[in-house]
Amino acid sequence: MTASSATRKRRSAKLAQFSRHPLILFFRGFLRDPAMVGSVIPSSAKLVDHVLGPVDWDATRVFVEYGPGVGTFTQPVLDRLGPDATLVAIDTNPDFVDYLRREIRDPRLKVVRGSAADVRRILEDLGHDQADYILSGLPFSTLPPGVGPRIAAETAAVLRPGGAFLVYQVSARVFDFIRPEFGRIDRGFEAWNVPPMRLFWAYRLAPDGASAGGG
Repeated sequence: MTASSATRKRRSAKLAQFSRHPLILFFRGFLRDPAMVGSVIPSSAKLVDHVLGPVDWDATRVFVEYGPGVGTFTQPVLDRLGPDATLVAIDTNPDFVDYLRREIRDPRLKVVRGSAADVRRILEDLGHDQADYILSGLPFSTLPPGVGPRIAAETAAVLRPGGAFLVYQVSARVFDFIRPEFGRIDRGFEAWNVPPMRLFWAYRLAPDGASAGGG
């Protein structure tokens, strides 16, 4: 191998490594489909902790994440999950799916390329009939017509009684989609994020009116 060909090979390897960096993948995913990614940079640690705060991890066996991207929430969820629990991460972007499968080697993580609107079928295919918690940062305000209400309805249908839909959004429009499906919705706000986020914890009430969040 000549010196020039060796140099080209090293440059090519560095370029390939750079293109697989999570921030580059995230930015490229945003440019490719901003209606599904919703933000140009990943979420902050403050936002992650705030959104996941109400989760009863001891009672969680199946956790679902919509639009995991490069795993900003995925790894913290795995860090909190019990050893026998499962995290199902659903994303339409093949680059994000490939990245998560390559970078996070955890048998509890099942990464699926697909739509959140098909969550019921996806869980059935994995041998689960319900979820304890479902997390979403999908930008409901920019989803195609009809998709937001369908995701909300399918999410409510697959959550166990007492389970919760955890949502973080720039826009409050998601409230219009989840309000018809859930018996209780708590709201919050996280300023320590770019951009700041509106938070929603929507509970599917149990027959006795109880929710996972108590109160």
